[in-house]
Amino acid sequence: MTWLLMPAAFLLDLLLGDPQWFPHPVRLVGKLAIGAERLFRGMAFLPLRMAGALTAATVITATVVTVLALVVAAFLLHPLAGVVASVLLLYFAIAPRDLYDHAAAVRDALLASDLELARRRVAMMVGRDTSTLDEEGVARAAVESVAENTSDGVTAPLFYGILFGPAGAWLYKASNTLDSMFGYRNERYREFGWASARFDDLLNFLPARLTVLAVAGAAFILRLDPAATFRSVMEAARRHESPNAGYPESAFAGALGVTLGGERSYGGVTKTVPTLGIREGAMEAATISRAMRLMYVASAIFMAGGTGLLFAAGMFMQ
Repeated sequence: MTWLLMPAAFLLDLLLGDPQWFPHPVRLVGKLAIGAERLFRGMAFLPLRMAGALTAATVITATVVTVLALVVAAFLLHPLAGVVASVLLLYFAIAPRDLYDHAAAVRDALLASDLELARRRVAMMVGRDTSTLDEEGVARAAVESVAENTSDGVTAPLFYGILFGPAGAWLYKASNTLDSMFGYRNERYREFGWASARFDDLLNFLPARLTVLAVAGAAFILRLDPAATFRSVMEAARRHESPNAGYPESAFAGALGVTLGGERSYGGVTKTVPTLGIREGAMEAATISRAMRLMYVASAIFMAGGTGLLFAAGMFMQ
């Protein structure tokens, strides 16, 4: 029965996405992280790395314990209530529909020749400066975000949700939220955010690499280029400054026949990142559409493969 929970959550996300009227649980994790940072930074006797590690441990532990308590309480109330609670918690931990919708909004603005609107919309997906991007730059930023977040926002929580249920999905989700808040290499967070960034790297290690297989499978189904997917990963993934992000990004670049990376600006400071991909194809609105389809199909393959293995393992152990 447990193998059905993730497919149900995945289907629910495809149908509903993230309703804007409902406060997403990630916001609660974020508020807890802010409070924990204030608490442990206030302890002047703690080295910053220790304060950051205690913040990460507190937030992750509190999140996992809360999720476990909710699931146990729901099952004690009624088995059906436990199933519903589990599906809802898994549903909130993944975000393929939200990622699709954000990318579609950028694509639609480009198709309408409204570059300024496209810049504003892509700014909701990336951390770089977008005010001076041309059409190609906007499209590249959107595709890069879809590629990276296919792992961060979809396949990684799927991986831990399939293995360990809602608690596993939210252990990952809390870690990823901490990394997005504290995992910066600036003066404020270089030491404090070290533990959050390293733990997120550890959790993402396997999912990021397994995502490559799902992207290659999706490329085959969509008649893109699965061979180039693997070739791009072999040649370029390790160029990325992140130990994990280069894998899904290189896979997408190879499958789509484009290059990602290059020059970008953060807070007015220009930075050049390594180029990923093996062919420099057109980067336009249609490229975003192909990336969106690739994300959806790769996510479905990852989910189906994981739940299929879980089902097979359950049958074997009976």
